Amino acid sequence: MHPFHYERAVDIDQAVRAAGEGARFIAGGTNLLDLMKENVERPQRLMDINSLGLDKVESLPNGGLRIGALIRNADLAAHPQVQQQYPLLASALMAGASPQLRNMATTGGNLMQRTRCYYFYDSSTSCNKREPGTGCGAIGGTTRIHAILGASEHCIAVHPSDMCVALAALQATVNVIGAKGPRSISFEQFHRLPGDTPQYDNTLGSDELILSVDLPAQGFSEYYSYLKIRDRLSYAFALVSVAAALRLGDDGRIVEARVALGGVAHKPWRLSEAENTLVHEQPGQRAFARFSDALLRHASGCGDNDFKIELARRAIMRALAQAAARTPQSQVDKCIV
Repeated sequence: MHPFHYERAVDIDQAVRAAGEGARFIAGGTNLLDLMKENVERPQRLMDINSLGLDKVESLPNGGLRIGALIRNADLAAHPQVQQQYPLLASALMAGASPQLRNMATTGGNLMQRTRCYYFYDSSTSCNKREPGTGCGAIGGTTRIHAILGASEHCIAVHPSDMCVALAALQATVNVIGAKGPRSISFEQFHRLPGDTPQYDNTLGSDELILSVDLPAQGFSEYYSYLKIRDRLSYAFALVSVAAALRLGDDGRIVEARVALGGVAHKPWRLSEAENTLVHEQPGQRAFARFSDALLRHASGCGDNDFKIELARRAIMRALAQAAARTPQSQVDKCIV
């Protein structure tokens, strides 16, 4: 492991002053330490931010919820208000990682997760995300876990988080602070597609620290489901995941729909124009199939991952059917019936 300097931040101002090139914030360290061990990340300084007090869950005046950046995933999933008002988020959290990792991983760290692409982790291969300009070893290589949406000629990696897929569907807002002061970033704008700069995963400035995530009052607590398709039922990243949230009117028709996909793109994938095709429709296979076609219209495989397109289509329809029937996917037995 590359040598580095370690220090603890006593307040937010000190943390922000210490940020910048060569420095990394560390909280749970569940991803960063792995990357350091593999020599993918080589920070000169690690700033421990665990003592900054950003580990609270607070109600907002508008009926929403503010989630501190340092609250652990396990604590957030078990929080009574999250379970009651935002069960989609609680379900996504429980689908992610292992109990040990959920006990350490944080909200902010989850947003900052980096891809699990084989080539990104293997420093003997070319990777534009790890070393810009060296090429993408995945293109023309083993692509089973890679993107079918939003990829570019420079990168076909996918974002690995489960939590972020639910936050995308819930239209969360990320609150950050940097040298220029605080600002809020809509979740849709937080993560980036690779384009010609795949080394940048998100729109966070190098001197900015995540403070919290805000959820709107509408939590879709009745009609929701988080469905995660993976190679094994134990700890594994998603081949395809779906966060589905519906609001139905008195006549049983869909009033509002939110669907986000994980495991298919460089960021959680949502298309509001596709969601609009569900509005005023009666929940059912015909409407869900039409929506799936719209959401996956530009999907394209790379050979090994061609199966993901049909897998995503079926997962979308299953998750929407679960949501409409108020039978959300269980994250305890994980059995899809």
